[in-house]
Amino acid sequence: MAGENNDLGVRTYQSQFKGLLQAVFKKQAYFGEFFGGGLEALDGVTNTKRAFSLKTSDIPVVIATGDVTADDKSAYKKDKNVAFGTGTGNSSRFGERTEVIYGDSDVNYSWDWVFHEGIDHQTVNADFDGAVADRLDLQAQAKVLLFDKQGGLFISKNADHAETLADFSADKVLALFNKLANEYVEMEAVGQKIAWVNPELYNALVDHPLTVTAKSSAANIDSNNILNFKGFSIREVPESKFQTGEVAYTSIANVGRQFTGINTARTINSEDFDGVALQGAGKAGEFILPANKKAVIKVNGQPAQA
Repeated sequence: MAGENNDLGVRTYQSQFKGLLQAVFKKQAYFGEFFGGGLEALDGVTNTKRAFSLKTSDIPVVIATGDVTADDKSAYKKDKNVAFGTGTGNSSRFGERTEVIYGDSDVNYSWDWVFHEGIDHQTVNADFDGAVADRLDLQAQAKVLLFDKQGGLFISKNADHAETLADFSADKVLALFNKLANEYVEMEAVGQKIAWVNPELYNALVDHPLTVTAKSSAANIDSNNILNFKGFSIREVPESKFQTGEVAYTSIANVGRQFTGINTARTINSEDFDGVALQGAGKAGEFILPANKKAVIKVNGQPAQA
């Protein structure tokens, strides 16, 4: 809070910056849905390596974990000596009891962020406190751009495999999405399928022959907008959010988490000018359950021929 030591040279803003980061992330992060729609954030952190323990039970396992067979173990048991007769007190007609335990997973930070600005009373040409608030807001927006960059790298590194799109022709795009749709059906994935696509692929989807009203499509050429294609919610993402050669990521929503720890967000009186240095530093990282990586697929473009 920025009010408890106003007579001193340092004022802290960790809690305010935490709130700004989370609000901006929820509204602006391109890959926010991959990470559950929000940013896990702590202020005033002291541990330099371990972030915190995530309740892994809060992250749904979106992939079927095994075959279900109609054997004796899955049926209600009606034998006269189960729970009755000789089985009284030492058996159950419901079968073996499985204990439910909510697990914690310790996760580590993997990258850092900082900011360092100066606000001079003589030159700021605005309300001083208002300038601090504005700069914190803009820094939060800048950091969310950084979270997107790191989030895209994380998705790329944790994709189960890559598909290749030879070109952006209608036939090739349709074949790609048919194949992707089939893959998610076969893996028995549960949840909303999302495709984050670069602008060229996005325009190919908007212009696709299937996106017409006769096919009950909601694509709008006038606004260059398409919401869904072959079962995927479509998200247009800048080229810079992908790694070199990539054109799309697909996943089930809410398979991972992105988090940050705020070491400091403060103003401190400067010896070099009539004002304060606005400083911030923190650590961040990402997490995905190993079982959910199968639901993450990236799409590479065809390399240019020499």
